[in-house]
Amino acid sequence: MYSEKVMDHFSNPRNMGTIENASGVGTVGNAKCGDIMRMYLDVDDAGIIQDVKFKTFGCGAAVATSSMATELVKGKTVQEALKVTNKAVMEALDGLPPVKVHCSLLAEEAIHAALWDYAKNKGIVIEGLKEPVGDIEELEEDEEI
Repeated sequence: MYSEKVMDHFSNPRNMGTIENASGVGTVGNAKCGDIMRMYLDVDDAGIIQDVKFKTFGCGAAVATSSMATELVKGKTVQEALKVTNKAVMEALDGLPPVKVHCSLLAEEAIHAALWDYAKNKGIVIEGLKEPVGDIEELEEDEEI
C-alpha cells in the first residue's frame, strides 16, 4: 500500500518537465522493470540548484520518487544535493513497498547523473561524486538496498 505522500506526488507531481540549456542532465533506468528517469538541473555560479525538473517513464512510485527528489534538491548546494540518498527520498514519502524501493534508488542515481553531467560541463570535480551507472540493476546486484 502506498502512503498519502506517494499518492500525492504521483497525482500532483512537482517540477515535472524539462529545462532548456540545463546545467546538467542525467538519465538512468532499470532494465528489469522498464523505468527511465531523466533529471535536469539549473545550477547558478555559486553552486546552488536554482531549478530542477524531471521526466519519468514508469510506474506511480517512479513518478513519486522523481517528484520528491526534485523537492529535496531544489535550492540546495551541489554538495547538499549529492547527500540526498534513496533512503532520504523514501523517508520523505513516508515509505515505499519493498518491491518499489528500486524507484528511490533510481531517483538518487538520476540526481548523481545530472550532477556528473553538470561537473563535466563545467570542467570541475565534485568531491564524493562517482560516475553514475546507466542501469540501476547493476547497483542492485552490488548492494542490498
